[in-house]
Amino acid sequence: MTERFDAIIVGAGQAGPPLAGRLTGAGMTVALVERGLFGGTCVNTGCTPTKTLVASAAAAHAARRAGDFGIRIEGGIAVDMAAVMARKDRIVAASRDGVRSWLEGMEGLTVIAGHARFVSPTEMDVEGRLLSAPMIFLNVGGRAVVPDFPGVNDVATLTNTSILALDHVPPHLVVVGGSYVGLEFAQIFRRLGSRVTVVEKGPRLIGREDDDVSDAVRSILEAEGIAVRTHAECIRFAPRGTDIAVGVDCTEGELDVVGSHVLLAVGRRPNSDDLGLDRAGIAVDEKGMIIVDDDLQTSVPGIFALGDCNGRGAFTHTAYNDFEIVAANLLDGGERRVSDRIPAYALYTDPPLGRVGMTETEARASGRRIAVGRRPMTRVSRAVEKGEDRGLMKIVVDRDSQEILGAAILGVGGDEAIHGVLDMMNAGALYPQLQRAVPIHPTVSELIPTLLGELKD
Repeated sequence: MTERFDAIIVGAGQAGPPLAGRLTGAGMTVALVERGLFGGTCVNTGCTPTKTLVASAAAAHAARRAGDFGIRIEGGIAVDMAAVMARKDRIVAASRDGVRSWLEGMEGLTVIAGHARFVSPTEMDVEGRLLSAPMIFLNVGGRAVVPDFPGVNDVATLTNTSILALDHVPPHLVVVGGSYVGLEFAQIFRRLGSRVTVVEKGPRLIGREDDDVSDAVRSILEAEGIAVRTHAECIRFAPRGTDIAVGVDCTEGELDVVGSHVLLAVGRRPNSDDLGLDRAGIAVDEKGMIIVDDDLQTSVPGIFALGDCNGRGAFTHTAYNDFEIVAANLLDGGERRVSDRIPAYALYTDPPLGRVGMTETEARASGRRIAVGRRPMTRVSRAVEKGEDRGLMKIVVDRDSQEILGAAILGVGGDEAIHGVLDMMNAGALYPQLQRAVPIHPTVSELIPTLLGELKD
């Protein structure tokens, strides 16, 4: 017997639940299918647990630095890893349970636990239960890539999910992958007491960023005792007693790094490979990302893909914005498009990196006549006063059109201060308008108009 609905939502991540709320609020009958944990990556293995650990690690780091501020802590600093993880688990559980309770109490929504697979473009099987709807929304998220490195199956490795279950501080954590996920975990565990080595195949960390930002991040991490090995063209694994030998480079330096634990942080892949997409005729790219148009509709009319599985953002905020776009267009007569979205994100090391729009490198490659404003955080009063003067600020503009093209703030409060630039870009304001603003002193944001006053072609 087929159960018929107005819409089926697969996945209870950042886009699925609010979409269920809008659709049921419009009088539709909706089935929401979730095969795992409610809340998706962000709540369970992403933002919520990692930023909770960042906070614990920051507390330990601040305690060790207390003497720099004239504060004495007698008896030394100790990390209770079980308590750190228990705090993380409490916060995650509260968020997850909140999402589930909200959905289960939603009028017009049927919540189904199980694995959904397509039978046709309008039908899905959930472990023997046949569902049908004219509209289907996929919010299935992604998971860590486990690359086929030599020897990877001969040793125990961790991903961003399994490392969250550790109940002890690793003696020596080797992080394979020098990008956003890897660097956050590297600093977390270094501050909690681990020896940490980051192994990156490329020539520098966070390769999508400008050289000066990448170099500044590396210097911040190395100053905290994190070893960094770039140009690691010979990554391989082998048991070494109870430890793990990670092959790094075939030409210079030590050939191997021997660690007690290895975290693989080399990318993510969409959870699109076991949905039976071929039975519905849904097209994917070479990485398995579900191909969508500017309205987030797949190659099959009536089927939409939101969040990490569509390759159009892979952040919590972009997944939620996917929901906003779909809901506005379907229910409010809107004409919102993914291409209207200004890219923005953060790297949550301490200090954090806030980024919006183009990098300087991208702006130069666009052929525009650009101007750039820069300032080290050592010349930002707020940073100096807080004893956190590492990093830099920069902003990039189009000298001819006066558009703000992008900005980066690597420093204390950078993840918050960047929103002043993002908001102006969203409003379509030109840089002289931002330059004439009178921000509050002492803040990090107050230096943004100053940067614009010091533009250099």
